[in-house]
Amino acid sequence: MKPMLEPSLDEIRERVKGLTPSPIGRYEYYSVLIPLVEREEGLRVLFEVRADSLRRQPGEISFPGGKIEGDETPETCAVREACEELQIPRDAIEVIGELNYLITYSNSAMYAFLGLIDADALSRSHPNAAEVKRVFEAPLRFFSENDPETYVNEIRPVIAKGFPLEKIPFKTEYRWRTGTATVPIYTYRDTDSGEEFVIWGLTARLTQDFVEAIKG
Repeated sequence: MKPMLEPSLDEIRERVKGLTPSPIGRYEYYSVLIPLVEREEGLRVLFEVRADSLRRQPGEISFPGGKIEGDETPETCAVREACEELQIPRDAIEVIGELNYLITYSNSAMYAFLGLIDADALSRSHPNAAEVKRVFEAPLRFFSENDPETYVNEIRPVIAKGFPLEKIPFKTEYRWRTGTATVPIYTYRDTDSGEEFVIWGLTARLTQDFVEAIKG
């Protein structure tokens, strides 16, 4: 095998100038739409109950969204997924703006956009049964008036078997950094049906952050 030639300084300059920075390692990128629906009684937040047949988080409560594909932007992804899952046309969605995004401990990022969905278009739609078991709405004021239960889980590394501590140089032990994962939980009970919905995890974190943002 021929030795690889070291690039010249000019080549290094050109390659670095043409580099688009990205995270080191393998990451996945997702985007969701936080949908508002304007009703006579006030603004409501729309949620989905994921289909039981899905591989990830079956039966859990979420926002419309999914993995960013190809060269699409996070906003394009959020709108596309909402249209596909709720079976509504693109012109039924008004994107109000981008919200804060989440970086998770599982090597993924989740972008979020606030959108207003036309109530008439929603009434004529039937969610995609392959992805959505059902949808429901909760009053926006519920989240403004009720803080979630909040729990903080500690994240610890699991060290690979045979990791050579003696080489780095720590003969027997190294104080690996740990992290935390905040898990909020909202429990919403529909006043008409009496049905209870538990909104938790990333969906609850995005909801909580959105509510804090609009409260200023």
